[in-house]
Amino acid sequence: MAGTLFLVPTPIGNLRDISRRMEETLEQADFIAAEDTRVTVKLLNHLGLKKPMLTYHRHNTDSGGQAVIDRLLAGESCALVTDAGTPAISDPGEELVARCAELDIPVCAIPGPCALVTALAVSGQPTSRFTFEGFLAMNKKNRRAHLDALRGEERTMIFYEAPHKLAATLADLSDAFGPDRPLTLCRELTKLHEEVRRTTLGQAATYYRENDPKGEFVLVVRGAEPVQEQEASLEDGMALVDKLRGGGLSLRDAVRQAAGELGLSRKQLYDLAVR
Repeated sequence: MAGTLFLVPTPIGNLRDISRRMEETLEQADFIAAEDTRVTVKLLNHLGLKKPMLTYHRHNTDSGGQAVIDRLLAGESCALVTDAGTPAISDPGEELVARCAELDIPVCAIPGPCALVTALAVSGQPTSRFTFEGFLAMNKKNRRAHLDALRGEERTMIFYEAPHKLAATLADLSDAFGPDRPLTLCRELTKLHEEVRRTTLGQAATYYRENDPKGEFVLVVRGAEPVQEQEASLEDGMALVDKLRGGGLSLRDAVRQAAGELGLSRKQLYDLAVR
């Protein structure tokens, strides 16, 4: 019988954010698959735990992933961890979970720290509907295509960004969505120098052109304002009736179809047509 893959979140900055359940899962797992064992061993030392570890990260998803799968199929349990946050979210753990699903290997996700949810909750932006966009591509063409696809997005958008790319990303976001679009910029969440800056894309782009950013950032961008559909008038209905009659429909059928398409009163439209 296959073992279980446990997805164990790790603190995004404050070690006190680790839960008792996360600690117990790390303690009980047969081995740990870590993004960087040097980072994970610091957490294990904090908890007073010693566990066999192997590496699983974006550069070894094939070999590292197969090593994990083989041990799971042999009946061992594995705790998958990243350097910070929830595994499989904007993380190569996504591929490992998919492979486990294909092989009917049990997967259990432990709730815990996640930078995107933490940033969204504190942002002051609408939270009922949102989309997580992760890191933008470094390739300019792919980056532009990504942002072009989001121009009409009405949901709150969440992006991750590293400090050395922040200024360029803010400039691109400002160009795509307009400098007045509200932005909440969250830096170093849960850490000693945590900062939440509520501003606009244009103001943030200007500020970070002149000031070097430090730390990891989550950008929470307000979605586009809903497009208000303009109601059709009876004149619009008459224009469509004339077009449909020109295509061979009778007056009655043309009125029925035009009224249905434009959401108009069939009686009002018909009375206007026979005048």
